[in-house]
Amino acid sequence: MEQIADGIIYIGVNDHNIDLFEGQYIVPNGMAYNSYAIVDEKVAIMDSVDAGYGDEWFANIDAALEGRAPDYLIVQHMEPDHGANVAAFMERYPSAQVVASMGAFNMMQNYFGTKFEGRSVVVKEGSTLELGGRELTFVAAPNVHWPEVIFTYDARDKVLFSADAFGKFGALDVEEDWDCEARRYYFGIVGKFGPAVQKVLAKAAGLDIEVICPLHGPVLSENLGHYLQQYQTWSSYGVETPGVVIAYSSVYGHTKEAVELLEAKLKEKGCPRVVVTDLARDDQAEAVEDAFRHGHLVLATTTYCGGIFPAMDQFIHHLIDHAFQKRTVAFVENGTWMPAATKKMRALMEECPDITFAEKSVTVKGALSDESRAQIDALAEELAAQF
Repeated sequence: MEQIADGIIYIGVNDHNIDLFEGQYIVPNGMAYNSYAIVDEKVAIMDSVDAGYGDEWFANIDAALEGRAPDYLIVQHMEPDHGANVAAFMERYPSAQVVASMGAFNMMQNYFGTKFEGRSVVVKEGSTLELGGRELTFVAAPNVHWPEVIFTYDARDKVLFSADAFGKFGALDVEEDWDCEARRYYFGIVGKFGPAVQKVLAKAAGLDIEVICPLHGPVLSENLGHYLQQYQTWSSYGVETPGVVIAYSSVYGHTKEAVELLEAKLKEKGCPRVVVTDLARDDQAEAVEDAFRHGHLVLATTTYCGGIFPAMDQFIHHLIDHAFQKRTVAFVENGTWMPAATKKMRALMEECPDITFAEKSVTVKGALSDESRAQIDALAEELAAQF
């Protein structure tokens, strides 16, 4: 257990048994499910943990409270990796009350068959909760990333409990770069809801914050300006790193060969950064993260069954689902007798707002030819000129 501030104790758990978070995101370094105890004249527990870690969480509560019973369980987010033990908590501590938004109580009815009538405290934007020496203020954060979410602010210690915002993949007993796994987490899970994040960032700007306590990842207490700026960039769909991402799928290697030539040409012409990802083999969540991080995206694939190779089709739909926008997009297609991938890919990408399509494109008819090599050179020239 870690002392976050005077009377604020970390009581979360690490999960190294998980292979896929939310059934799709690879988490080689596990996950942290964060929970906090605020010990004052009254005691508030901030959020629960995943169902498989209830016993460990209750043991952490008992150790932190040293014989005291909690007065409140504050539920900021009802997603099961945080809310699974709410009913067990209420049974274990029969004098405790649960504090949450009305949306969260409606979800408790769905999960547990009860809204804990008689033991519920409904809060909304601006509501407060007195614990004695400190007063907690609640900040509505709907759709960051579920509609019931609230943040909690402790003005005495200048601590913002931020639910899933400012979280990252990875357990807390593993050291790794925050930006990389926080970015992959953000664009995979929160990214579609940029406007909602922008609204809550505006609220946070009016608070004096020295510590951010998220529900995943480390407690943030140094260089907060960096984390806030990253969220500002990500949620406004700004370009974080100038460069080109080439996302491709290749059946017999000819499209891959075209991609490798384009990569080399871009570097020759001074492109500041080129990232290449094989959509059939690499983690698509990493590819989505890279596409949002950089300002230019090249989609390269084969014509398949008159359409798009499945890995590319899946990737483009990931981009659409996560509100991809404000980028320059170019196309490379391969088709031995009837190339059609560019037309299909462009039709899909037109669903994304504020996309600028490159004037040049590349068509490979089976294997590279002098004509397709010249097209690659022309596309590299156009893209590199934009840096």
